[in-house]
Amino acid sequence: MELWYTEKQTENLGYSCKITKTLHTEKTDFQDLDMIETTQWGTMLVLDGMVMTTDKDEFVYHEMISHVALNTHPAPKKVMVIGGGDGGAIREIIKHPSVEKATLVEIDRRVVELSKEYLPAISCALDHPKVEVLYEDGIKHIKERKNYYDVILVDSTEPIGPAVGLFTVDFYQAVFDALKEDGIMVAQSESPFVNADLISDMHKRISGIFPVTRLYLASIPTYPSGLWSFTLGSKKHDPINFDDSTKLTYETKYYTPKLHKAAFQLPKFVEDLLK
Repeated sequence: MELWYTEKQTENLGYSCKITKTLHTEKTDFQDLDMIETTQWGTMLVLDGMVMTTDKDEFVYHEMISHVALNTHPAPKKVMVIGGGDGGAIREIIKHPSVEKATLVEIDRRVVELSKEYLPAISCALDHPKVEVLYEDGIKHIKERKNYYDVILVDSTEPIGPAVGLFTVDFYQAVFDALKEDGIMVAQSESPFVNADLISDMHKRISGIFPVTRLYLASIPTYPSGLWSFTLGSKKHDPINFDDSTKLTYETKYYTPKLHKAAFQLPKFVEDLLK
């Protein structure tokens, strides 16, 4: 007998994986949380029926949400991640020598605890001396810190449940206010094939606040359509001006300086979403 997990990505689209067993399942104070073992992708974290990350392809998302902003900023010292309780973005952030403090603000403590148990390669940096983990509302957190962070990464789920407030104009304004004068934010902004309206709305909201707003792409096979977008808002530094001859001082599996530049070269149908 075969067991399969299917994420219903839209009313007309599903993504299925053959699974060997369910490692853990519970209803937390905020969402349904499952850890399952898949044949193709290894351990998979699922929140409210949506795939968040897997052992095998997580590096793409976590490297691209982190290194583009951190390499665009000349000297990021204080970096914050909203959401991202699996710890993958934090793992990438502390690779940068200039970073003095990486703060993870995750509303659901159980995501962190279970990631440490079942996703050790992703969550491995959460106990690093440079890392601070806070279990609180990310929106409230940034509203209480003006002109504080160099980089803020919004590592959210889709705009449902506890993440709804992370896609509003008021939230992006609060992020802007929490950043220093040359600060940068990056938010995951879903698939241009499946979430075209969301991408257009996000770009309009963020570009109405940040002087520099750029969309870039990455290939993440377990996310809807496999083509994923990130939206970067910057007060000063433009990511397309990054020197692609820069030599990295740390190891990556997906991100490279040349890919940094190339990720902003958008297909026409994606460019059209931003008009």
